[in-house]
Amino acid sequence: MGFLIVFLLQIFQGSLPLNPAGLASVEPALAFNTATSFMTNTNWQSYAGETTLSYLTQMVGLAVQNFVSAATGIAVVIALTRGLARKSATTLGNFWQDIVRSTLYVLLPLSIVLALILVSQGVIQNFNAPVVATTLTGETQTLPQGPAASQVAIKQLGTNGGGFFNVNSAHPYENPTPLSNFLQVFAILLIPAALTFTYGKMVGSTRQGWVIFAAMLILLLVGFSVMLIAEYTPNPVFGTASAMEGKETRFGIMNSILWGATTTAASNGSVNAMHSSFSPLAGGIAMLNIMLGEVIFGGVGAGLYGMLIFVILTVFIAGLMVGRTPEYLGKKIEAREIKMAIIAVLLPSAAILLFAALASVTEAGLSSRANTGPHGFSEILYAFTSAAGNNGSAFAGLNANTPFYNILLGIAMWIGRFGVILPALAIAGSMVGKRVAPPSPGTFPTDSPLFVGLLIAVILIVGALTFFPALALGPIVEQLLLNAGRAF
Repeated sequence: MGFLIVFLLQIFQGSLPLNPAGLASVEPALAFNTATSFMTNTNWQSYAGETTLSYLTQMVGLAVQNFVSAATGIAVVIALTRGLARKSATTLGNFWQDIVRSTLYVLLPLSIVLALILVSQGVIQNFNAPVVATTLTGETQTLPQGPAASQVAIKQLGTNGGGFFNVNSAHPYENPTPLSNFLQVFAILLIPAALTFTYGKMVGSTRQGWVIFAAMLILLLVGFSVMLIAEYTPNPVFGTASAMEGKETRFGIMNSILWGATTTAASNGSVNAMHSSFSPLAGGIAMLNIMLGEVIFGGVGAGLYGMLIFVILTVFIAGLMVGRTPEYLGKKIEAREIKMAIIAVLLPSAAILLFAALASVTEAGLSSRANTGPHGFSEILYAFTSAAGNNGSAFAGLNANTPFYNILLGIAMWIGRFGVILPALAIAGSMVGKRVAPPSPGTFPTDSPLFVGLLIAVILIVGALTFFPALALGPIVEQLLLNAGRAF
């Protein structure tokens, strides 16, 4: 229903109210892509918001899906948590009850508060028509207007990421000050991080929640550190360190890299700098953050249920190592749960690699590149990584507003969203009816620093084995060539 409503709003946009700029209706392939994108919490944008979508479409279509898609992620992870925590039960709760509670008691109040603070910082919130201004040189410039603050608040808190304007949070009307920049980065991580504590409380052991939080935080900090070092390393092509290409001077390099690391780790997708302008290694880490399954905090709810799938795989591998039936929270992990976990890991990965391969050998895919060589391949690979990972950020440089990319990226978004949600719910349904066995001397503890290390290792090994060949053809070889003085 969400997909259909957003699709129809775009198709009939030209005949609907709240369209002071007189924007035309959206063509079907782009409408399909956009409706899929916001329904799946991906928020990939093949269009420029201020010149494509009316205020009505932005509010009734996109902003509503920002709430509902985030609440859906919370509902799914709560269902999975109940499946793991309940003892010999038969139900996982009520989806409608969970989605209403998540929206009314969590997302909406936080969004109202953040929107008001953003308005105080200069983020616009109005229904005015675009304003024509005269520049100092006598030229005219059209300044877009609209209800931006309300959408910016939920785009960050709901880890949606879709910008009201084309350049997203690099636009001064979306992100005008260092304080607004900090608050938006904080909002990206707020609910995904808090849900780990919710998980610990629901399973009756806050240590279990802290273990997951620690694994997420370590992966985020390591990735951010590598990206920062890469950006401050002297660039042989430009003859300087700290290149400002593609970055806003009001934020600088550190805040641009912090946002880039956060938005790709948290399945948010908003940007305050162009990732294509990052050094190859920094861009590669941003891509790897998504490829790991968007489990480094990840989307609201989605990051935690993705991480719990890796927890189940880690417990299974640890059980094989010690020759004992794997257990998690006293419940046996058996063949059905492992099959579902493998499906959840493989489906988005297959969509990324197969679709990127198809785009790399067809004229329809190659003609959209802005660059050749490994950087051009990175543009293609990042696009499908972002879509299948339900992230939504763009490497920039790739013209994705073509029928080929709009349809293929839309399909990748469906696979990335429901290819993980359905196995996660299947695991929840399988686990909820199992009896809980009391701990014994042979029980492998899942609330210790050792388990944090094992969990991180499994995540990195799965990511490395799956995507290293593709990354080697893109950002890795580009970084090596950059060190030799070549750029693309």
